[in-house]
Amino acid sequence: MARIPAEDALARALAERTGTRPEDWFCVFKARYGMQAALAALRPATGEGSAVTQLFTCLTAVVPIVAAGLAPVYRDVSARTASLDPERLDPPAGTRAVMLQHTYGIVDDAESEELSRRAHAAGALVVEDSAHCVCRMARDASGEPVADVSVHSFGVEKILPTHFGGAVWVNPASPLPELARAVRDALAALPAPPARLDALARRYRTENRVLAHLPAGVSAPLRRALVSSGAMEPAVSEEERRGAAARGPVRASAWVCERALAALAGLDEAEALRRETVEAYRAALAGVDGADALPAALEGPSQPLLRYPLLAPDTCAADRVVAGVCAAGLFAEAWYRPELGPGVLDAAAFRVPADRSGLPVHERLVATCAALPADVGASGARRAAGAVRAAIGGLAD
Repeated sequence: MARIPAEDALARALAERTGTRPEDWFCVFKARYGMQAALAALRPATGEGSAVTQLFTCLTAVVPIVAAGLAPVYRDVSARTASLDPERLDPPAGTRAVMLQHTYGIVDDAESEELSRRAHAAGALVVEDSAHCVCRMARDASGEPVADVSVHSFGVEKILPTHFGGAVWVNPASPLPELARAVRDALAALPAPPARLDALARRYRTENRVLAHLPAGVSAPLRRALVSSGAMEPAVSEEERRGAAARGPVRASAWVCERALAALAGLDEAEALRRETVEAYRAALAGVDGADALPAALEGPSQPLLRYPLLAPDTCAADRVVAGVCAAGLFAEAWYRPELGPGVLDAAAFRVPADRSGLPVHERLVATCAALPADVGASGARRAAGAVRAAIGGLAD
């Protein structure tokens, strides 16, 4: 299916920012649609199998696996990055894909390259989830992307101030060329979105603003009524919480592409603010006993994180941190508590394991991680750090 001009313009902008080619980018209505289409393209070439992923994620990163007919297999995450630990990858026989998620926007090139090496050795496609770090990819020592497929989001609560849209990049130099070609063909053949879906996207922001100004007792049931009647497109649907895709993958509309393109013009400024915030957190929390960030968030030049991941001593302390930061007028949350946020309604559909003995790092992160705002600048970070100090119990001597 031929691209519309807005898709071409967005693909060119993404290519320019990432040092890639426009023809390798494919625009989708939601990033999860692109991920689902990519994974579904593997089955005709490889047959049934599994995709290795993590529980410390949003359920919308696992629904595409299930919807594509693959079985999610969970492995533990790295204590440095909160992304799949390459040392514990151990892909089972029949692994078709390995998901490389840059949690909170942390991109660790060394761990990502090692994960990709092990995945490729098992014959598995590496699908990079860059939802938290749009236009950023893991790269090897020569600067080349390590993933076969890279998925980027313009959706709700991401880096850009957009609510819909995503893009998928397919590596023309993939070491698994037949699989990459199948993914490319599937993405190129996606249909245009129905007009009704585009209309839902256009009025989403207005609906949210109206609902936000209503009392909670009115807003919550009204939102449910709008969603159930099909008058509002939810960030996460009830179908998805039960492990099923809400609809089939579709391309991005012209309106979605145009909004994403306009937002990309402000990405440099947004990333600069996030780097400033991260630097301020590093300085302000350096002496706080019991307030440890993920190590990769502290190493090297500051990255433009989506959230600043703080590890408290225990769950109660993490809850105090979240409450204290919110009381200071900033937004914090225990992101990914529950795991597979915002929580699944059918654990069996997601194949959530009962045995957690192989997931110790995951268990600690779920229990103790507090996600601090990373777009508040130095002054906001210092204010949040003050709330953290009060919640944790003061400075270490």
